Amino acid sequence: MLARNSRRKYEVLRYGGICMRYIDEPTVASVLRMQDLIPVMRQAMIDFSQGRIAQPTRRIFAVQPHGGFFGSMPAAGANALGAKLVTFYPGNAEKNLHTHMAVIVLFRPQTGEPMVMMDGRLITEMRTSAVTATYIDAVAAPDVKTLAILGAGTQGKSHIEALSHVREFEKIRIWNRTRARAEKLAEDVGGKAMSCEEAVRDAEVVVVATSATEPVLEGKWLRPGAKVATVGWGGPDGGEADAATMSHVVIVDSREGTLADSGNIRRFNAEIYAELGEVLDGTRPVNPNATVVFDSIGMACQDITAATLVYDKLVA
Repeated sequence: MLARNSRRKYEVLRYGGICMRYIDEPTVASVLRMQDLIPVMRQAMIDFSQGRIAQPTRRIFAVQPHGGFFGSMPAAGANALGAKLVTFYPGNAEKNLHTHMAVIVLFRPQTGEPMVMMDGRLITEMRTSAVTATYIDAVAAPDVKTLAILGAGTQGKSHIEALSHVREFEKIRIWNRTRARAEKLAEDVGGKAMSCEEAVRDAEVVVVATSATEPVLEGKWLRPGAKVATVGWGGPDGGEADAATMSHVVIVDSREGTLADSGNIRRFNAEIYAELGEVLDGTRPVNPNATVVFDSIGMACQDITAATLVYDKLVA
């Protein structure tokens, strides 16, 4: 028997004797703030690299008839336990739908009891850009002024917001395969739409946020010392950055995860210098003059930690 209590901040779903709360996306949006999320993501990356979080490699398979992917992503730590089920349908962009959709389930770490289920789309969006912000805050000079965004979709917009919390950019350059989308985002954020090469040339920070299966970023365009983040995913054998880009200092969120799932790493046999958590905790320092690439595929511990933040805010 399913019962719903809509008078609370979240719905309560009852199946027999089990009570499960459900938090929808508007409720998530009402409490999740980027300024709160960035430091939480920073600590999650450190905890993961220091072995305080158990997380198997995510499992993703193709939904062949429809051109999509379906994945499961569990993780466990001392204060959080849960899993995300996520879909990725690149073709949704042409249908005016989100390409990523998800649900996250949290369990009580001490007993294993189900606690809550919540929409995971916004959490996925925000935690991805929040993690990039921790990377840029750690490796980019304090006075960087030019940001290039390749990809004017959800992640492009979210990264502009997240990075504004750690650096003050005077110029925001935006490229997208469909120029009209780049122009729209540029209008919204006070940036400028331009060609891919023009956007990257001389930019101090470059974010690649596409679903491209072939490179859109060419390393020959990068200025020496540029700090790059590639956050799109085109499958384990596709990638949005070329060999020249991946020949620089490479940081990943998870060694095991990127070796299994990152086309940028796999197709060019890129050498991994460090996990982001190792950079953040100081065990693997980065030369400030180096050109650095952060290859981010996304991690369950990021989702579970962000979902726990949402839950704690709602029950406080």
